[in-house]
Amino acid sequence: MASTATGMMTIVGVALAISAVTLLGAARDHRGVFARAGQDVAGGLPLDAPIPDTVPPGVKLVIGDPVTERVLKHTGWIKDLTFQVQWAQITGGPAVTEAFHAKALDVGSVANIPPIHATWVGIPVKMIAVRFRHDPLNHPLFVLAVAPGSNIRGLADLKGKRIAYSPGQVQGEIVLRSLEAAHLTTAEVTLVELPSTGGDLYINALVGRLVDVAPIGAGAAAKHYVDGYGRQGARLIRHSDVRDDLTDLYVRTETLREPGKAAALRQYVTAWARATAWIAAHPDEWAALYYEKDQGLSAADAAYVTQANGRPDIPRDWKEAIALQQASIDLMARETHRKAFDAASLFDRRFERVAWEAVGVGPSGGPARPASRRADACRASSPPLRFTGEENTTSPFLLTRLAAEGPRPAKSDGAGGARPPASSLTNLALARR
Repeated sequence: MASTATGMMTIVGVALAISAVTLLGAARDHRGVFARAGQDVAGGLPLDAPIPDTVPPGVKLVIGDPVTERVLKHTGWIKDLTFQVQWAQITGGPAVTEAFHAKALDVGSVANIPPIHATWVGIPVKMIAVRFRHDPLNHPLFVLAVAPGSNIRGLADLKGKRIAYSPGQVQGEIVLRSLEAAHLTTAEVTLVELPSTGGDLYINALVGRLVDVAPIGAGAAAKHYVDGYGRQGARLIRHSDVRDDLTDLYVRTETLREPGKAAALRQYVTAWARATAWIAAHPDEWAALYYEKDQGLSAADAAYVTQANGRPDIPRDWKEAIALQQASIDLMARETHRKAFDAASLFDRRFERVAWEAVGVGPSGGPARPASRRADACRASSPPLRFTGEENTTSPFLLTRLAAEGPRPAKSDGAGGARPPASSLTNLALARR
């Protein structure tokens, strides 16, 4: 028990240290930008006023969105922006929330829970862009990873188990949805509060048997996990039948009250949508550019992740997004003893059609995706990854191989335990954060 507690404290300490270093660096880098940010801009642009058409000189946005950054620089579209951009390596809900609190960031790219959590901790925010995935149940953002040697094969087996839990991120909602689907309460499990930051934090907690179950990214992280530990009994299970694919751009409300920044944000949302469409239309190029070159994945792994991500869907309107957010608010409020609020208040409806009009493809706005030769090669060279209990599924990207073709064995830590293999996959940033 003592060693387990020590291990958990070490993992949490590392996560907090990483977050602190990131935030302090951001605050230092952006000190000049936000020297006047403490002034109240309540007398600025009303939140129901039209957004100005032009961006005045001298406007700067600090943006934490590395994917869009990569596309804009690669295509040269960054030159189309008429405002200054300072890119910040700040991703994931907890880090973005802290950066917003420190006024060290203008725009964050996350999943659906961080804007809700920010509201509850007293940071007024607005969502200004929304994206889904086509066929979200077959292309989830997250899956539940089961620790090696555990007897968990379905949601009903979660009773009495230790589950990694991060209340300020979508992973926290996934855990609660899973318990709800299994007709379990939080009193019937042990929730181990652990932020999903710092690369393989959750995987290390699973391998070290500090937790029995943890929600992890359904792309590279899931593949890495079953490749490395499938032979020892590691497996993946679905978290629920509730879609988890809502991702968004969100900002501090006070930023929208500055007319110049509001105009720049509309321009950035357009660029974000164009970048989304470009990735969908160039999957092979994107796999090589980002996953291989930047993230260090092999060609096969890069192709796999690109295919597992599915096709993006930028909606024409936000009705479904608001309904999903309301369901998330109601669940999280009930389970975390917070006050529920109207989800519509999170959305700045002035931006509702901006992203869709930027791509304008299909009835729902989701850009079409051409066939990928690299993805075909990935399918041909690697058997489908499947969820436990779905060995007969026809979808090639429902993850769990369960060591079907002998994944590489994990190395020993010298004490008889498993040690995570050195893998370029560990460097992939998977928190949406």
